[in-house]
Amino acid sequence: MPKQRTIYVCNECGATSPQFFGKCPACGSWNALVEQAVQPAATAKVGAIARGSSRKPRAATAPQPVAALTLEQISDHPQARLSSGYGELDRVLGGGIVPGSLVLIGGDPGIGKSTLLLQTANRLAQQYRVLYVCAEESGQQVKLRAQRLGVEPDGNSPSPSPNPQSLYLLPEIDLDTILNELEALRPQVAVIDSIQALYFASLTSAPGSVSQVRECTSALMQVAKREHISLFIVGHVTKEGAIAGPKVLEHLVDTVLYFEGDRFASHRLLRSVKNRFGATHELGVFEMVDRGLEEVLNPSALFLGNQEEATPGTATIVACEGTRPLVVELQALASPTSYPSPRRSTTGIEYNRFLQILAVLEKRVGIPLSKLDAYVSSSGGINVGEPAADLGVAVAVAASFRDRYVNPKLVLIGEVGLGGQVRPVSQLELRLKEAAKLGFEQAIVPANQAHHTNLGLDIIPVSRVVDAIGTALIGGLPQS
Repeated sequence: MPKQRTIYVCNECGATSPQFFGKCPACGSWNALVEQAVQPAATAKVGAIARGSSRKPRAATAPQPVAALTLEQISDHPQARLSSGYGELDRVLGGGIVPGSLVLIGGDPGIGKSTLLLQTANRLAQQYRVLYVCAEESGQQVKLRAQRLGVEPDGNSPSPSPNPQSLYLLPEIDLDTILNELEALRPQVAVIDSIQALYFASLTSAPGSVSQVRECTSALMQVAKREHISLFIVGHVTKEGAIAGPKVLEHLVDTVLYFEGDRFASHRLLRSVKNRFGATHELGVFEMVDRGLEEVLNPSALFLGNQEEATPGTATIVACEGTRPLVVELQALASPTSYPSPRRSTTGIEYNRFLQILAVLEKRVGIPLSKLDAYVSSSGGINVGEPAADLGVAVAVAASFRDRYVNPKLVLIGEVGLGGQVRPVSQLELRLKEAAKLGFEQAIVPANQAHHTNLGLDIIPVSRVVDAIGTALIGGLPQS
């Protein structure tokens, strides 16, 4: 078998070099050379082609068979998805685990990635063969976590399932050993924790480098696709919040999930940003308890305040994360400042969009915010980045400035344009149904979407943001 060799490729210009240099010899970029394995080229069967190259072409040749197929010619092979045991995880994956798929999960250290995957592996092991590769921990450390989470069954008690558990642990970082174990054990589901800890012996770079992560992921993908193994890969994140390693890592996998959450809060959000087998931007909500992670069946309750008591500067919106509506309470504060440049701060709301709403309020509504500090926050710290939250932000800021109240049983849905108009939003009926289910009585919506009248809510159509403010504030706007 020919020996595998490596080369160094420049990330900037693509030039290759047989050895490493701090500066690319071609383009002069510093620290741009990364190691890459070169597969030995297979011996091509070119003898017949070379011998026949001097012959004259025949007058008539037989037509070559066509390799391309139409959609009708491709046979259907429906595959049932595997249930992870968590409805929230199945929702984010698009309905379950697809056999042979690669799922990349990223998140901050200590957010609960290993906890979620260990609990999921335990539930899957009641029906399938599961391999958990703990590259960052020893087998004893994983067993201690399993005992704390209640994953390991008591030896004196009967198994909770008629089929015995088949959860296998492999504390290993060598890629060749892991690939051999996957081919020998042939599990239905495998977990790699984490990809930055694996080591490919043919490369001289350290584990976690760009070349190591790329080559290890590519090799795991080939085995998973060939053996129809559903593979979960844990990825570290950088200080900017992106998954560490080359961007090609996200292109190789089928699904990319981000595990988010405030370390001071108990809830965790599992968000889908790429999914070849389902909708993107789906959201799953979990809660961290002493026995691990538990599903949150009614996530809107986490992001709602006290509906019985009205508070100045508070408004309620209905945000949509994928196909899931979430009722979220927004809090705003506008206070005088002694500094020439007022401060703007957001938590859970996009900063630039907040500045745009403040400009609309000052220009179109006449609220002098240029000399006031302005703050806005979403309850629970959930990120609300869609334009449908604009109307709620505008009303909350106006309510704080006027020191007025908004009806706690009122929701606001709409996008605010630069001209002060209220624009339509998507999935309005889904949002209104969620608000009605939670006991809300009124909804302020864009005027051209006011036909949703049979949902148990009092629909109030508005066309301009100034009309929404006058309607939402209890008692209306005071005369200045």
